[in-house]
Amino acid sequence: MGRWLPSYLALAAIWGTSFLFIKVGVRELHPLWLTFGRVAAGALILLAVLAVTRDRLPRDARLWGHLMVVALLGVVLPFTLFGFGEQRVSSVLAGIWNAATPLVALPLAVLAFRTERMTVRKAAGIGIGFAGVLVVLGVWRGLGGSQFTGQLMCFGAAMCYAVAIPYQKKFIAGRAGSGVSMAAAQLLAALAQLVVVAPLLAGAPPDPAGLSTDVLLCVLALGALGTGVAFVLNFQVIRLAGVSTSTSVTYLMPVVATLVGVTILHEHLHWNQPVGAVIVLVGVAVSQGLLSRRPGSRSGPDQPG
Repeated sequence: MGRWLPSYLALAAIWGTSFLFIKVGVRELHPLWLTFGRVAAGALILLAVLAVTRDRLPRDARLWGHLMVVALLGVVLPFTLFGFGEQRVSSVLAGIWNAATPLVALPLAVLAFRTERMTVRKAAGIGIGFAGVLVVLGVWRGLGGSQFTGQLMCFGAAMCYAVAIPYQKKFIAGRAGSGVSMAAAQLLAALAQLVVVAPLLAGAPPDPAGLSTDVLLCVLALGALGTGVAFVLNFQVIRLAGVSTSTSVTYLMPVVATLVGVTILHEHLHWNQPVGAVIVLVGVAVSQGLLSRRPGSRSGPDQPG
């Protein structure tokens, strides 16, 4: 454990605080331009890693086609939706909604991509998780308003991840090439899409000189740490401890997001939000068999980062 634990904890801290950085970034940036800056910084970091390790980008044209799809569903859309969502809700809530991704990914993997098989345990986990979603929403208070819209946007981001995960597992996993190479290619594909889409939907790019230092630092942190360094750390954890250990970071991310949101941004929590988050995470744990898994087992679906 000693070899992978520091990287694992750093990964949880980086991804958990990403929602704080998004919250600060959208104060002055259109969500699309925030996504653009994040992706550009992350791509530069991973290209530097490829240069140092003398690795190279994929050369298969068909693979690049699949990477374009994953870039849209796993990068451009969810990053932007979280930005729009956090214009209306707290970073804490955004972190909680991210944890719901596996609950949507599982039925899609079963029904659409056929990379998983449905079992009674998995169905029960989905049911428990859905109950947690209703608690987070606070449905007994009625639905509507900008906060409800923001929560739907964050849930939409989680659904994008949920489609990207099984798609990537079916069409990209197992292809020749390192994880860093695939991630760099995915970010470059996302950057190419944003170069076209951002000016059309968000207007002219912002003048960096007109942005506050806090926002600039948050954009760099989202890209260099949350989208660049974090992937390298995740790759190291997978190599040293296995996929299941790496994916369990999902359980720490809402905790980190809540701590930094409350202590740094002074965001307020309603009782139903952490309670609902716990129910969602229990549902995820049941659906993945973590509560009944035998020691040494490392099976389980992938998680987004």
